[in-house]
Amino acid sequence: MIIAVDGPTASGKGTIAKRLAAHLGVPCLDTGLLYRAVGRQVAINGGNPDIAADALAACNFPDKLLEDEILRTEESGSLASRASVHPEVREALFKRQRAFAEQPGGAVLDGRDIGTVIAPDADVKLFITASVQSRARRRWLEMVEKKLDHEEEIPLSEIEKDVVARDARDINRKDAPLKAAPDALVIDTTTFDREAAFEMVLEAVQEALNKR
Repeated sequence: MIIAVDGPTASGKGTIAKRLAAHLGVPCLDTGLLYRAVGRQVAINGGNPDIAADALAACNFPDKLLEDEILRTEESGSLASRASVHPEVREALFKRQRAFAEQPGGAVLDGRDIGTVIAPDADVKLFITASVQSRARRRWLEMVEKKLDHEEEIPLSEIEKDVVARDARDINRKDAPLKAAPDALVIDTTTFDREAAFEMVLEAVQEALNKR
């Protein structure tokens, strides 16, 4: 059983994916974290995430980097969005993601191209979305709560601009663009809190699994 959870930044897909995995008793992979690690490693290397060679070299990041809280910062997210546009980077990380999806017992993967590229054969495909304003505010509240990027508080208006910029890069990139798979369940969480959104998704997933 493979469940693909896709969607734009700050749509709530990560939280939903983790809760689904816990509910179903299967492992979960935040594929976006892999790209954040690449983006961060580029910075550590003193490279430029807009240069394909620099981004590809950063794919050899150490596993311990995935545990670093710095990957949750807005800066790391922006670096990841820039590095992920390169086909070479996506190809380098493809096998890692596919192996996770195919493990015995099943898995939940969240990202931007799981249902379209990484696991087009997924048993259930979800596309979680929300308005730009809602997603920017969620991201801002998350940063305040976790005190991320505490060196300088980023205004909500700046986060909204970054969300728009990331959406544009993700949607318009030539390789594996952000889009809902034709057979994905598209769920808009703009007007739902976390609990209500999860209940709605869980109901949709159970209904889809029952039809298998």
